[in-house]
Amino acid sequence: METLPDLDALKFNADGLIPAIAQQHDSGEILMLAWMNRASLGETLRTGVACYWSRSRQKFWKKGESSGHIQRVKSVRTDCDRDTILLLVEQVGVACHTGRHNCFYLEAQGSTWAEISQPEIDPEKIYGS
Repeated sequence: METLPDLDALKFNADGLIPAIAQQHDSGEILMLAWMNRASLGETLRTGVACYWSRSRQKFWKKGESSGHIQRVKSVRTDCDRDTILLLVEQVGVACHTGRHNCFYLEAQGSTWAEISQPEIDPEKIYGS
């Protein structure tokens, strides 16, 4: 049986969740922010593939399960307060469900949020209509 770090040392919120930032391991690019519960974090640590908790669907979500765009986990870290997870990953395909490489494609410019990157792939080609 594999030894996992003590997940009780982390500070999950009242809903049993902890924010998880996915960062490209070699470039430092921030790809996305998602949520994890103990089970999804444990699965991530055991398998080396990012798994999250979907707050909107209220279910376990293995990144890439429908798109094939997985995140191979190179390292799992927590911050000094132990209330946030940082996943250093190798992103396979795009990270964002909009077809963009990362989810942070909107930038504050004056009174608007401007799109600063275009989709690399049509989301309908990833997920269907």
